[in-house]
Amino acid sequence: MPIGTSYLLFMQSMPEKFRAAEAFLYELRNAGSKFSLGRMIKFAAALGGPQKKYPIIHVAGTNGKGSVCAMLESVMRGAGLKTGMFTSPHLVYLGERVQINRVPIPMEKIVERIAELREVADSIFDPKDVPNYPSFFEYMTVLAFDEFARQNVDCAVIEVGLGGALDSTNIVVPEISAITSIGLDHTQFLGDTIEKIAREKSGIIKDGVPVVCGELPGPALDVMRRTAHDKNAPFYLAKRFYKSDAELPETSLYGAYQRRNAAVAEVCAKILRHRAESGKSSKVFLSLDDAKIRESLKQVSWAARWQEIPLRNGARLILDSSHNEEGARALESNLSSMAFAQKPVIAVGVLGEERAVPLLKVVAKYARKIYLLSPNQPRALPISALRKLIPQTSAEIFESTVAELFPPSKSSPAVQNGETIISTGSIYLAGEVLASLNNSHPDNMQDKI
Repeated sequence: MPIGTSYLLFMQSMPEKFRAAEAFLYELRNAGSKFSLGRMIKFAAALGGPQKKYPIIHVAGTNGKGSVCAMLESVMRGAGLKTGMFTSPHLVYLGERVQINRVPIPMEKIVERIAELREVADSIFDPKDVPNYPSFFEYMTVLAFDEFARQNVDCAVIEVGLGGALDSTNIVVPEISAITSIGLDHTQFLGDTIEKIAREKSGIIKDGVPVVCGELPGPALDVMRRTAHDKNAPFYLAKRFYKSDAELPETSLYGAYQRRNAAVAEVCAKILRHRAESGKSSKVFLSLDDAKIRESLKQVSWAARWQEIPLRNGARLILDSSHNEEGARALESNLSSMAFAQKPVIAVGVLGEERAVPLLKVVAKYARKIYLLSPNQPRALPISALRKLIPQTSAEIFESTVAELFPPSKSSPAVQNGETIISTGSIYLAGEVLASLNNSHPDNMQDKI
C-alpha cells in the first residue's frame, strides 16, 4: 500500500474519540519546539524508563543520519533481530516516524497511544503551563520509546531530531553513537559556525560509549575528538577502516555519499559485534556477520533519497531531498555522475534563502528546464523570492505546483518519453510529491522548527 494511503482511509472513517486525539496533536505541533531534557526525563520516568529496556543505536548529523538509520535497521533486521526505528520528519503521515521491522505504526494506534500518554503527562505537568508542557516532538519520542518496549524489540535505531545535546532523544544511553556529517544548517538554533554546530551535536557522546564519525570538516572533527576524549568514549573515524573509496560497502541507495554513509553503518555494526563478543555490549549483536552486514546494505529502502519512480509516459522521476549546502554538493555529485540523454528537468522548492542559494547554483548548472515550487510549509520560500536567487542560466524557468507537475496519473506535463525530471529541495516537498502521485495528502503533522 503506498505511503499515506492507510492514513487517508483511516481519516475517512475515524471515530470521534480519535479526532479529539488528533486535534490535541495539532495543538502540540502549533505550540512549536522546546529544547531541553528536563521534561523528557520526567515523562519517560513516569512510564518506567522504556528507553532503558532494549539496546539503542543513536545517530546524529547534519545530513545522512536518516539514511544511516535505515542502513543500520536493515543490517540489524538482516541479522534476524526485531527492530525499532525512530526518525523524523516524516514524508506523508506520522506513523512513518515509529516503525517496527520497517512497518510504520498505524494512525489508529498513534492516536490511541497519544490519548494514554496525555493522561500520564497531565498527571505530572500542568497543561495550562504551555512553555513547560511536553512538546509535539517530545510526545512522539516518548511514544516511540514506549512502543518499542511494548513490542519487545531486540534493538532500536534512534535518529536525533535536531542538534544533539538538548534533543528529546538524548535521554538515551546507547550501545554506540554515530555522527554522520557536520554542515551549516539550522544555524538559528545550533550556531552559525561549524564548531558551534559540532559542539551541539557532540552532546550525544556519552561516558564510555563508542562513537563512530563519518567524514567531518577539520574543526568539527577536532570537537568530536576532544569530547570523546573528555568522556572516555572510544572514538572511530569510519574512513580509517578502508584503504580506499573502492573498499567502501555498496548500498542500494544511489550516490558516492551513500557509500560513505554505509561505511558508518558497517563500522558501527562491526564494533557492536566485537563488543558483544567481549561482553561490553548486548548479546543480541552477536548475530551480526560481516557477509550479512554487506548484503543487508544492498537491501536498504529509504524514500526520497534519489528514489527513481517510473512515470506512465515513458519518463522517470528522481525524487531527492537535498536541502542545504552539504546536500547541494551531494546533488551535484549525483548529477555529474549520471549519463542523461539530455539535461534533466529539475523541480525545486526550499525552506529559507540560506538553503536555497547553494542548491540553486547546482540546479542552474545542470537543468534544461527549472520548475519553481513552494512547499506547503510556513517557512517555505515564496516562488517570487526563489526566482530572484537563481544565478544566470540557459535553462527555461517556469512556476508550477506539485499537483500540476506530479498528478496521480503519473504523467508529468514537464517531461516526455525518455526524459528525466528531478524533484529536489525540502523533504516536505518530497512528501507532497509522493502524496500527490498516490492521490493522497500529507497529514500536515510536521514539527514547527
